[in-house]
Amino acid sequence: MSRQSNSYDRIYEIVRQIPKGKVATYGQVAELSNLAGKARVVGYALYRVDMKTSDIPWQRVVNAKGEVSLSPLRFGTDYLQRSLLEGEGISFNDAGKIDLRKYIWKP
Repeated sequence: MSRQSNSYDRIYEIVRQIPKGKVATYGQVAELSNLAGKARVVGYALYRVDMKTSDIPWQRVVNAKGEVSLSPLRFGTDYLQRSLLEGEGISFNDAGKIDLRKYIWKP
């Protein structure tokens, strides 16, 4: 098994623990996955998740500013992520940010 596969498995294990109505940051997930300082690896791992069939709640991971990280490579799923979070009761302010003090997951 490759190192990347092991890292991704740890990331997915952590993300599955984030409860509905809460979020974690990429950096927080990286740290909890023993990948401190490697928030981008978390982003790469979540990019590979099949958003329609996976049990991994990928939408619950946001950037350190409390925003959905926009990317032209996500083909519109940035908006899906926000919609899914709003469906879980998470609100965004007018600037498109989540109040991390209110919604951050504290494992």
